[in-house]
Amino acid sequence: MSDKKVLLDVEDLKVYFDIKSSRGWPWAKPSTLKAVDGVSVRLIEGETLGVVGESGCGKSTFARAIIGLVGARGGKVVWLGQDLTKVSAKALHQTRKDIQMIFQDPLASLNPRMTIGEIIAEPLKTFHPNLSKREVKDKVKSMMMRVGLLPNLINRYPHEFSGGQCQRIGIARALILEPKMVICDEPVSALDVSIQAQVVNLLKEVQQEMGLSLIFIAHDLSVVKHISDRVLVMYLGNAMETGTSAELFDNPTHPYTKALMTAVPIPDPDLERGKSIELLEGELPSPINPPSGCVFRTRCPIATDECAKEKPKLKGTSHQVACWRVSI
Repeated sequence: MSDKKVLLDVEDLKVYFDIKSSRGWPWAKPSTLKAVDGVSVRLIEGETLGVVGESGCGKSTFARAIIGLVGARGGKVVWLGQDLTKVSAKALHQTRKDIQMIFQDPLASLNPRMTIGEIIAEPLKTFHPNLSKREVKDKVKSMMMRVGLLPNLINRYPHEFSGGQCQRIGIARALILEPKMVICDEPVSALDVSIQAQVVNLLKEVQQEMGLSLIFIAHDLSVVKHISDRVLVMYLGNAMETGTSAELFDNPTHPYTKALMTAVPIPDPDLERGKSIELLEGELPSPINPPSGCVFRTRCPIATDECAKEKPKLKGTSHQVACWRVSI
């Protein structure tokens, strides 16, 4: 992939929210919730970046900040050489045809008052208003067939479809503009296992056909391993480890990554019963009041007093880890 161009370069991205206490004085200074606290990543054309971590670690906020759905407090989101955090609203709107998103809840992300034909056609009407009704309809039917939906269902409403079919509608809507990158925000977490496999395989097929780059957010590490070229592990808004899929799954280095990997079930019953599981003690700290130094130190089995003094940065080349206690 070294000869391919960099589509997305995220540098030290920070997304903070000011939280006012409902029981405090009106003039009291609000607390700062650090949802994403200095994450950097690079995405090459045709590549899939998997983003994993516990609920509340900032995965979805990170994705929404890239596409501009939430504002960044600091850092850069460079798309094809252009910093999206500094462009006008009009210029940001124009990049939306190249960056699309598939949301977690397949039914809630669809307008119940619109037919699926209208839902899939909406991006075309926004960015290509000169297309005739016949051209729009033909494109919509073609995309429906591509994602496994019968064209004669074009006038039906979202509530008439299953969860898997609704997610296919969401995928069709995201792909109708032929974007360069699609952000998949836990697109299979609400689906049955068999349907998950169908949706993931569909994404891989259209990625190869269209040359798409994907950011794939998920809890299921088995799915992430299957679809991702590289993986970013997040914890409490911070990047803990990043590397190729093979590097992270064959040689997890950070204690948090190791704990996540042991939670992945093994298909062989004998191996599953015999494996050792690294359980994390304690609860996920509040992002409003994170631990000093390494944010993972309060749950880390190898943490020392030194870990509380300074926040570790990612170190390494291809395979990077943010930990004072491990070398790479």
